[in-house]
Amino acid sequence: MGDDVSLLWVYLSERPLTWLTATVTAYAIADRIALSVGRHPLFNPVVLAAIIVIAVLTLTGTPFPVYFEGAQFVHFMLGPATVALAIPLVENWGTVKRAARPIAAALVAAALTAVGSALALGWAFGLPRDVLVSLAPKSVTTPIAMGISASLGGIPALTAILVIMTGVCGAMTVTPLMNALKMRDMAARGFAAGVAAHGIGTARAFQVDPLAGAFAGIGMALNGAFTALLVPLLLGLF
Repeated sequence: MGDDVSLLWVYLSERPLTWLTATVTAYAIADRIALSVGRHPLFNPVVLAAIIVIAVLTLTGTPFPVYFEGAQFVHFMLGPATVALAIPLVENWGTVKRAARPIAAALVAAALTAVGSALALGWAFGLPRDVLVSLAPKSVTTPIAMGISASLGGIPALTAILVIMTGVCGAMTVTPLMNALKMRDMAARGFAAGVAAHGIGTARAFQVDPLAGAFAGIGMALNGAFTALLVPLLLGLF
């Protein structure tokens, strides 16, 4: 029986779709766990799925390049998913136009805080310039952040890690924080989540309320475009 299982694993590990299937399955399991605990912020499906995948890779001795070769379709879909951010913007265009001024003010304040604080703290701790560049777009969705980092001399892989960490922290804290601040406006809550915690925060906003999710998508899209313009300007100060 043991030999049969070993042979089966050798066969499966050589198939390109194995790791794509493993990734999707891990997320499905993680989402079921999150649902079973009432979508508690600490049980974020992205975090749980990452833990499951890491455990499987460790137990099977599978190096990351082998995993990525099979699961890269998920990475590819980041591009179309980013473009699809235009959908909630169009669907809620009337509401966005009516709230254009507060949205613009919130966007500028949030982007300046996210990029400026990251650069200031990194500079204060003596981080080298390539790490500063990698850190600056941490609050932007992964494809845009990696593009900003690569074009300005950063380390795209490091940027991706920082983006995911930012999104996970934001998704875990956004609901308790908004509740503590007694913020009831779902549009404002969602917009804040999208600007601060990009895609992972947006996914969390959709779980809380459809309007919050829509405005989170709008915030994420606008923040990505604005941050791409802002980072080169602020980098000049450091």
